[in-house]
Amino acid sequence: MWRWVRQQLGFDPPHQSDTRTIYIANRFPQYGHYTPQKFIDNRIISSKYTVWNFVPKNLFEQFRRVANFYFLIIFLVQLMIDTPTSPVTSGLPLFFVITVTAIKQGYEDWLRHISDNEVNGAPVYVVRSGGLVTTRSKNIRVGDIVRVAKNEIFPADLVLLSSDRLDGSCHVTTASLDGETNLKTHVAVPETAVLQTVANLDTLIAVVECQQPEADLYRFMGRMTITQQMEEIVRPLGPESLLLRGARLKNTKEIFGVAVYTGMETKMALNYKSKSQKRSAVEKSMNTFLIIYLIILISEAIISTILKYTWQAEEKWDEPWYNQKTEHQRNSSKILKFISDFLAFLVLYNFIIPISLYVTVELQKFLGSFFIGWDLDLYHEESDEKAQVNTSDLNEELGQVEYVFTDKTGTLTENEMQFRECSINGTKYQEINGRLVSEGPTPDSSEGNLSYLTSLSHLNNLSHLATSSSFRTSPENGTELIKEHDLFFKAVSLCHTVQISSVQTDSIGDGPWQSSFAPAQLEYYASSPDEKALVEAAARFGIVFVGNSGEIMEVKTLGKLERYKLLHILEFDPDRRRMSVIVQAPSGEKLLFVKGAESSILPECIGGEIEKTRIHVDEFALKGLRTLCMAYRQFTSKEYEEINRRLFEARTALQQREEKLAGVFQFIEKDLILLGATAVEDKLQDKVRETIEALRMAGIKVWVLTGDKHETAVSVSLSCGHFHRTMNILELLNQKSDSECAEKLGQLARRIREDHVIQHGLVVDGTSLSLALREHEKLFMDVCRNCSAVMCCRMAPLQKAKVIRLIKISPEKPITLAIGDGANDVSMIQEAHVGIGIMGKEGRQAARNSDYAIARFKFLSKLLFVHGHFYYIRIATLVQYFFYKNVCFITPQFLYQFYCLFSQQTLYDSVYLTLYNICFTSLPILIYSLLEQHIDPHVLQNKPTLYRDISKNRQLSMKTFLYWTILGFSHAFIFFFGSYFLIGKDTSLLGNGQMFGNWTFGTLVFTVMVITVTAKMALETHFWTWINHLVTWGSILFYFVFSLFYGGILWPFLSSQNMYFVFIQLLSSGSAWFAIILMVVTCLFLDIVKKVFDRQFHPTNIEKAQMYSNTVAFSDEFIALQPLSRARNQLSKLSLLKQIQVSSAWTPCAASQKEKQRVHLLEECWSE
Repeated sequence: MWRWVRQQLGFDPPHQSDTRTIYIANRFPQYGHYTPQKFIDNRIISSKYTVWNFVPKNLFEQFRRVANFYFLIIFLVQLMIDTPTSPVTSGLPLFFVITVTAIKQGYEDWLRHISDNEVNGAPVYVVRSGGLVTTRSKNIRVGDIVRVAKNEIFPADLVLLSSDRLDGSCHVTTASLDGETNLKTHVAVPETAVLQTVANLDTLIAVVECQQPEADLYRFMGRMTITQQMEEIVRPLGPESLLLRGARLKNTKEIFGVAVYTGMETKMALNYKSKSQKRSAVEKSMNTFLIIYLIILISEAIISTILKYTWQAEEKWDEPWYNQKTEHQRNSSKILKFISDFLAFLVLYNFIIPISLYVTVELQKFLGSFFIGWDLDLYHEESDEKAQVNTSDLNEELGQVEYVFTDKTGTLTENEMQFRECSINGTKYQEINGRLVSEGPTPDSSEGNLSYLTSLSHLNNLSHLATSSSFRTSPENGTELIKEHDLFFKAVSLCHTVQISSVQTDSIGDGPWQSSFAPAQLEYYASSPDEKALVEAAARFGIVFVGNSGEIMEVKTLGKLERYKLLHILEFDPDRRRMSVIVQAPSGEKLLFVKGAESSILPECIGGEIEKTRIHVDEFALKGLRTLCMAYRQFTSKEYEEINRRLFEARTALQQREEKLAGVFQFIEKDLILLGATAVEDKLQDKVRETIEALRMAGIKVWVLTGDKHETAVSVSLSCGHFHRTMNILELLNQKSDSECAEKLGQLARRIREDHVIQHGLVVDGTSLSLALREHEKLFMDVCRNCSAVMCCRMAPLQKAKVIRLIKISPEKPITLAIGDGANDVSMIQEAHVGIGIMGKEGRQAARNSDYAIARFKFLSKLLFVHGHFYYIRIATLVQYFFYKNVCFITPQFLYQFYCLFSQQTLYDSVYLTLYNICFTSLPILIYSLLEQHIDPHVLQNKPTLYRDISKNRQLSMKTFLYWTILGFSHAFIFFFGSYFLIGKDTSLLGNGQMFGNWTFGTLVFTVMVITVTAKMALETHFWTWINHLVTWGSILFYFVFSLFYGGILWPFLSSQNMYFVFIQLLSSGSAWFAIILMVVTCLFLDIVKKVFDRQFHPTNIEKAQMYSNTVAFSDEFIALQPLSRARNQLSKLSLLKQIQVSSAWTPCAASQKEKQRVHLLEECWSE
């Protein structure tokens, strides 16, 4: 308990050593000096608060906000000096805002606590005291031996000790860590691999020495010292021995592992990126407006203070007979008195700063975010995924996007690979209905008819081949053809890391394998979707990978089982961009099979149809297919011995292991014979083209950032509409130096200036991008901004984030959105203003780290054009309405000081001051900000051009802000002077002849104000529901009912009740009712006239869509962009046009005459 307290308070000292020593099963040495290292427990903590620190930490964070801190100061001033209003008037709204925000943040953190407790409380099996015991995940200690079963998630970072397999191997998937759905193979050291039972593990005496925790998922260095029969055996440990927390055990019954990193020191926890606080453009505008209003407030306070002392310069006003000063007041410091008066005026006018604006915005964002999850149009039925909102602070930012940066694989495409074509020894084949179809004649064939390779199982004897009409070749040529195809598909079937579910291989017989039933019999677990597609394709053509047992890989060739001994795997890495296997064939030959990108394979080849294959690879890429090249090499016994020795030395090295392995791999993978190339298709997601076109119509620039080669990326861009055929494609590729890159950028800039009429698209690769960003950042960004579409290929994750960063800090400061589906997209998702994760096949890392998560790319249009549009309009109106109604509220208070000798007398009762923003005017604007739909959603989605009208924060421009502010001042003047001149001098408005008093006058002004600002909200509302009616008219009714009860009863808990019977007397005057109606109508009349005038003579596109929403959704787009009179004329013509089309369909003989009339009508429409 004490240790836990010290950890919570941060008193536990950090690790002193660069390495940690872990005694397996916590068997510490009994003799000699030993100082145990301290390790943290296995708790995962993603929550922000605890029960102990919630109040102080939350209060500290909230008072970092300028508005909250300002009101705290005002509240303290009211407590310390004599002010005209009660401290309750500032304290109660501040308490309300702080409480509501704390409840919201506390609720969100409570959900995180629930999630943490679910993870930390998960049951696990641990080996203790010679038996297997069940405990909770949080109780795992460093050194514990943990048992994990198939399909379970590893609860800590474990070093693999043994599995149910004799070789100590197991397979895991790390989709939740790095987004890869592949199976990764991990192996135990031989000495522990044989300990497959709890009893055997209980006899293990071993020590693990490894590095201290670090975030790199793919790096782990350590060693295990095993004591056997008084002899110590040292084995190196690498990434292949480490099972990461969050990964899942697959295709293995169970494993045992020792915990080396626990809790927040696991690699998964160290990769938690604390998201930088993203602030929306609306929030920045709010802060700007707040500063302006603070200046207005301070100016009013200074003016009032100066005028007070100017007025009091005359003795009769400084100390009138009815208000004599005390001796203390006469002798007090004038400077202190001036400061005190200034602070008093500051308190009197402080309600011009709308503190309740922040809590209303918080509520609007929090409650409004539920509408995205509830939208059935954003629900994907196949995957049963609905849209998710991970942060509600950026809802309105969805309506301000100017740049969209998207990943390609899994985002624009399905990430479902299907084998389409291949090139074998210079001949190109295409798969059609399970057959390989040769394009053109086969080698040595005299005829140009299509040749069919139905499957190799159909070619199992030369007599069949000789008589087959498919090949028309001699037996010798047929033998060579079989050998080429056989070797190519054997390379495909052997060079991979594919695993097969062990329960599904029993039914594979020894007879000829038929493709029609194989998929049901074999279930492949692939290292990537490409590998799975290739192995399945090889199986369809007769070379079936059956599985592996230990070091033996089993392949059925034409139904005949062949066993290959797997000698070495040369793992894929991004620097080599290829992988290899060394196998021993049944005949004893040592063969190397290599698979990789053509840029990494072809330069190493010395034989085979290299040029033909290169041409075929480029053709495949132009079709948008993903390509891989296959090659092989045969070793002599002497060559293999040398290779085996070098590999062993490199793999057992404790220093510079990675560099030594890279050198050995390069030594092995050379002098290759090219076999051919494969091409698989990653098909586009549904409605990707339509979505990208809609984004372009909305004025949004779309950039595609991908790791694919540029030919493939460009082809997919063309097919999805990102690039189009009429676009001039500019290329910045394969730049070798800074000077070369600068010269090329200059050429591109000149071409853009010369051909400014044509749309341009830019393609840039990762290496060229690195050079461009190093020295020529400004020139590169100028070229990019002048291009309609940009494609960045061969991109590293950090390069993606760097590009987005450059756009964000450019002079225009555009709003950016990044969308991706894999862990490699997380950096750009977090960098962009708005990050959207696709819940695809590459895990959930992107979705978890995003602001919003959707199932398909096509949902982006609804998210931006409908939800983004609504959120922005709602919150823009909310912000400006709040400032407007507070100007209306406090300006009469300022004007009243001119009539009370700046005595700081308040115009309103303190209860009205407190409840104005909390109760009387809060609900109508809140409901508006949640439910308002100023245009039909179908119109918004069908007319993306309407999105342009709200871009660049137009609704919160300084011009619009000044309009609302001036409107507030004008209404306030009408409230005050209308009431003042109506009462006049010596005018009785009460039935008993009494005059209106101070509180009656203030109540009259307040009543007119509440009705007017509520009615103003009603004028702004276009989408009325029963809830709107309830809160709008209910707020006015509530004010009247509350005032009647408040002023009609002597409340015993109130020390003074200035408002007793005031409101009842006010309502008893017919003149007062007339004044209220007259002033409300006067205020709103001018606003209504302006709206009608603007809509009739200067309508915006949005206003046209509002008036013609039912028609615009089904008419041609240009109608929405015309003046109203012309739009009506065109609609009538289009209606006639539809009638002509219908009549033409029923009377074909009159079609030509009708067609002329149709063309004439269309010409008239477009000419207008």
